[in-house]
Amino acid sequence: MTTPDPTPSSGGLSEDPPGDLSEDSPDDPSGDPPGPVFRSAPAPSDGVVPAGSVPLDYQRFRDEPLDLYRELRRDHGPVVPVLLDGTIPVWAVLGYREVVRVTTDSRLFARDSRRWHSWHLVPPDWESMTFVGYRPTMLFSEGAEHQRRAEAIWDGLGSVDQFELRGQCERVADRLIDTFAGSGRADLVAEYASQIPLRVVTRLYGLDDTESAAIQDDSLNLTGPDGALALRNMQTRTEALVKRVRENPDQVNVAARLVAHPAGLTDDEIVNDLLGSVYAVQQPTSDLIANALRLMLTDERFAITLSGGRRSAGQALNEVLWEDTPVPFWIGRWAAEDTMLGGRRIRKGDCLMLGLAAANADPDVRPDFHSGAGGNQAHMAFSHGKHGCPPAAREIAEVIAAAAVEVLLDRLPDVTLSVAPDDLEWRVTLMMRGVAALPVRFTPAHPH
Repeated sequence: MTTPDPTPSSGGLSEDPPGDLSEDSPDDPSGDPPGPVFRSAPAPSDGVVPAGSVPLDYQRFRDEPLDLYRELRRDHGPVVPVLLDGTIPVWAVLGYREVVRVTTDSRLFARDSRRWHSWHLVPPDWESMTFVGYRPTMLFSEGAEHQRRAEAIWDGLGSVDQFELRGQCERVADRLIDTFAGSGRADLVAEYASQIPLRVVTRLYGLDDTESAAIQDDSLNLTGPDGALALRNMQTRTEALVKRVRENPDQVNVAARLVAHPAGLTDDEIVNDLLGSVYAVQQPTSDLIANALRLMLTDERFAITLSGGRRSAGQALNEVLWEDTPVPFWIGRWAAEDTMLGGRRIRKGDCLMLGLAAANADPDVRPDFHSGAGGNQAHMAFSHGKHGCPPAAREIAEVIAAAAVEVLLDRLPDVTLSVAPDDLEWRVTLMMRGVAALPVRFTPAHPH
């Protein structure tokens, strides 16, 4: 359990959204999921683009991110004014200490994206809209409202039995491996890593295998032309789950814990928060699995030794969380008042983009980045603070990823890449980074 937020001090900070942005979008009589709200807050009198802003070089961000972070830090410091897509002004927070400060002070660096003064510069088809456009979920709530909803989600996820979770992960992994084990070939991204997280998590929520598979399919279409239909289908299935739990409250699953929680969540709140967690779980955990498998199949430190052993999946996962984090940037936080950060003047309504991968590589905390992470788990891959990934969710993600890697290597011990490591391609967006495909070959095996 977490403790309630302290009463704001006399500095005048508020965790409530600005008065003219406090209402959600009007109810839609069609019953569609609520769309993102992006009315711009009042702009600073001197404009919304900080002086000296530099366009983010997307090509270098994709191909050589560590070099890009190092040069930005060298030329501009730990907090850099950048332009996304040439026109969208944000502050890229690259320093480890600066990321800790932003994520720790949730009153000053708030989560409600309706605080942003630059929505008028954001195109409606922006690739990050799914994650940045305000929706009435726990992820965008602040203050006492965030505390109420977050404690319910944290308690719900914390109720998951770790042995049951591991067993469910292994069953899902085995079933997926059975579909390609006899062929001797597979793409471990499309046929395996991308299929596991939601099939596990939605079962914990209370959905059956068929419903979980349907939600999995819908999630893969969220960013495509059928995104609105996919989201509507996901909402319909989640609403049906909550209705079943209301009618049969003796069920043992996360949804039932939310329904019975003393926070008194409404059905809409439960549906929105479960769907919000779906967005947060699927792609990062899938990329964590795939990036760890790539590391173990390409790095000789993880090769099978003459004695038949290899370095552990846990070591590979920790190294990936430090050095190939699935979420390189996260948008973000919005300044509730004028302030200073990393020697920069941050204005009320400015957007701060958390450089989680850049913070992991900050030479002030890791002078020798390539020396390996060892057992150090103080990375920023899960962000930090009240709006970071809660401990129970981190544990679930790590159990899913570890089980996925370990079951695959146990079932297919001679698995190897079927292409040269340098031929692997990365699927990179501003907020997600993962290997695009992982073609492998192995000795055909019988299904379990």
